[in-house]
Amino acid sequence: MHQASERRPANPAEHLRALAGRARGQGLMNGSYDIRVRQILTYKGQRKTTYTVRWVVDGKAYREPFATRALADAFRSELITATRRGEAFSVTTGRPVSYRSGAAAVNWYAFAIEFCDVQWQRTSGNNRKTVAKVLMATTIALLRTVPNNFKAVDVRTGLREWAFNTRRRQDAPPEVATILAWVGRNSLSMAAWEDPGKVEEILRAVGTKLDGSSVAASSIKRSRRVLNVAMEHAVKQGTLRSNPLPKGRGTTPKTSSVVDKRSLINSRQAAALLACVRTRPRGGRRLHAFFSTMYYAGPRPEEAVAMGVLDVRLPEESAPDQWGELLFHTAHPEVGKQWTDTGEVHEERGLKGRAVGDTRVVPCRPALTKILRDHIEAEGLKPGDRLFQGEQGGMLAGSVIRRGWRSARGAVLTPHEHDSPLGKRVYDLRNTCLTNWLNAGVPPAQVAEWAGNSVAVLLAAYARCISGQLTDLKRRIEAEGDLPELPTAG
Repeated sequence: MHQASERRPANPAEHLRALAGRARGQGLMNGSYDIRVRQILTYKGQRKTTYTVRWVVDGKAYREPFATRALADAFRSELITATRRGEAFSVTTGRPVSYRSGAAAVNWYAFAIEFCDVQWQRTSGNNRKTVAKVLMATTIALLRTVPNNFKAVDVRTGLREWAFNTRRRQDAPPEVATILAWVGRNSLSMAAWEDPGKVEEILRAVGTKLDGSSVAASSIKRSRRVLNVAMEHAVKQGTLRSNPLPKGRGTTPKTSSVVDKRSLINSRQAAALLACVRTRPRGGRRLHAFFSTMYYAGPRPEEAVAMGVLDVRLPEESAPDQWGELLFHTAHPEVGKQWTDTGEVHEERGLKGRAVGDTRVVPCRPALTKILRDHIEAEGLKPGDRLFQGEQGGMLAGSVIRRGWRSARGAVLTPHEHDSPLGKRVYDLRNTCLTNWLNAGVPPAQVAEWAGNSVAVLLAAYARCISGQLTDLKRRIEAEGDLPELPTAG
C-alpha cells in the first residue's frame, strides 16, 4: 500500500501559510567563517567627521559609518568578539548570525498577503488597488526563478487581481491558485530586504515599466509610500530590525502639484465644448448639466456624481437674485467592483481632506442656476433623486463622462489644440473654475473653502495660473512711493 501523499490545502492562502510555517522551522541564512575586520577609517569632512567600520565576509566588503569614534570602536569590538567566539557571519547582511532578525524565517509572499489584509480594512478602494499593484511588482522582483511554466501576464494578473485582493482571494480559479502556489514556493525570504543591493534592485523594478522605461515620478512616490508602510509593519512585527528603504534627499524623484496652465480652457473654448456636448443624441443634456456644474462650481468629478436634487438650493424663478447654493457632502469615486466592500463600482466616501460628515457650500451663479433648473425640469427629477443619472437611472458612469468629453474635444478643438494638454481631462474643468475665481480677485482663503482644499495646497497648485492682475499690482506697488531724494553733499 502506497503512503498517502501530503494533502495540499485547497485554499491558496492556507497553502501560503503552510509554506511560511515550514520556512520558520528550517530557514537559515547562508553563513561564512571567512571574516576580516579592518581598521576604522576616519573621514574629516567640511561639516562633520565620520568613522567607518570596515570588514569583509567571504570576500564581500561591508561598511558601517558612525558619528563618533566611541560608537565605531564599540561596534568593531562586537564584530571581533563574534569572530573569537567562532560565530558565523551572514553572507547576506554581513552581520554575525546572532544579529540575525527573523527575516530569514518569513516568506516574502506570505508576509505580503498578511500586510495586504491588514491594510484592506484601513484604506479606500483606490488605495487598495495601489497596494496590490506595488506588491505585485515587488513580488515579481523577489522571485527566485522566472516563471517559465506560466505566462508573465498571467502571473501579474493573478497577483494583482487575486492574491492581493482580500475579498476575492478565497475565490481564485484553480489555474490562478496553481500560479499563486508556485509564487509562494519560489518567493525569497524577508532576508532579501537586509541586502542593500537587493533593495536597490527591487526599487528599480518597481519604478520601471514592462518596456524598460521609467514610470511617472508620482507613481514612484506612491510605490515608495506603500513599501515604506510595509517595511514599518515588518519592523513592528519583529521580522526586520529596521526599515531598509533608503532615506534622505534624492531617494525619491521630485513631483510637482502645479497645474499646467496649458490645460486651462478659456471662455470661448468652454462655450463651444459645452454646446457640443449638449447636442449629443444620447444623454447630451445630462452631460451638459454635469460639465457645466464642474466649470462653474469646481467640484471634483466624484463629488458631482454624488449630488442629489436636495443638494441644489435654487431661488424662485421670479426672484431678482438668481444666485443659488450647492451643497457637497459625499463623494462616489469609481474604483471597480472588485475593490469595494459592497461589490459596487463606486465607493461612497466623505469629502476629500474633510472630517467624517463634513460639508461645504459653494455659490451657484445665475448661469448655472438656469442650467440646473432646466435640467431638473427636463429630467422630471424629484427631491429624493440623484441629480446626474445614467440612462437606466443609476449613477453616471465614468466611462460615459470621459467618452462624452473626448468626443467634444475631437469635434471642437483644432488638431493642434487637441494634441495639446488643453482640457485633456475632465478634471481640467475644475482647474479652470478655481483659476477663474482667483483671477477674479476672490481671496484664496475663500476659494480654498469652496474648492475643499487648504490654502497652502491651493496656492501651490494654482499660483502660476493667476493672471490679469499685474497692472493693478504694479499701481499698488507704485502707490507706496519711491525713496525721497537726499540732499547732495556741498
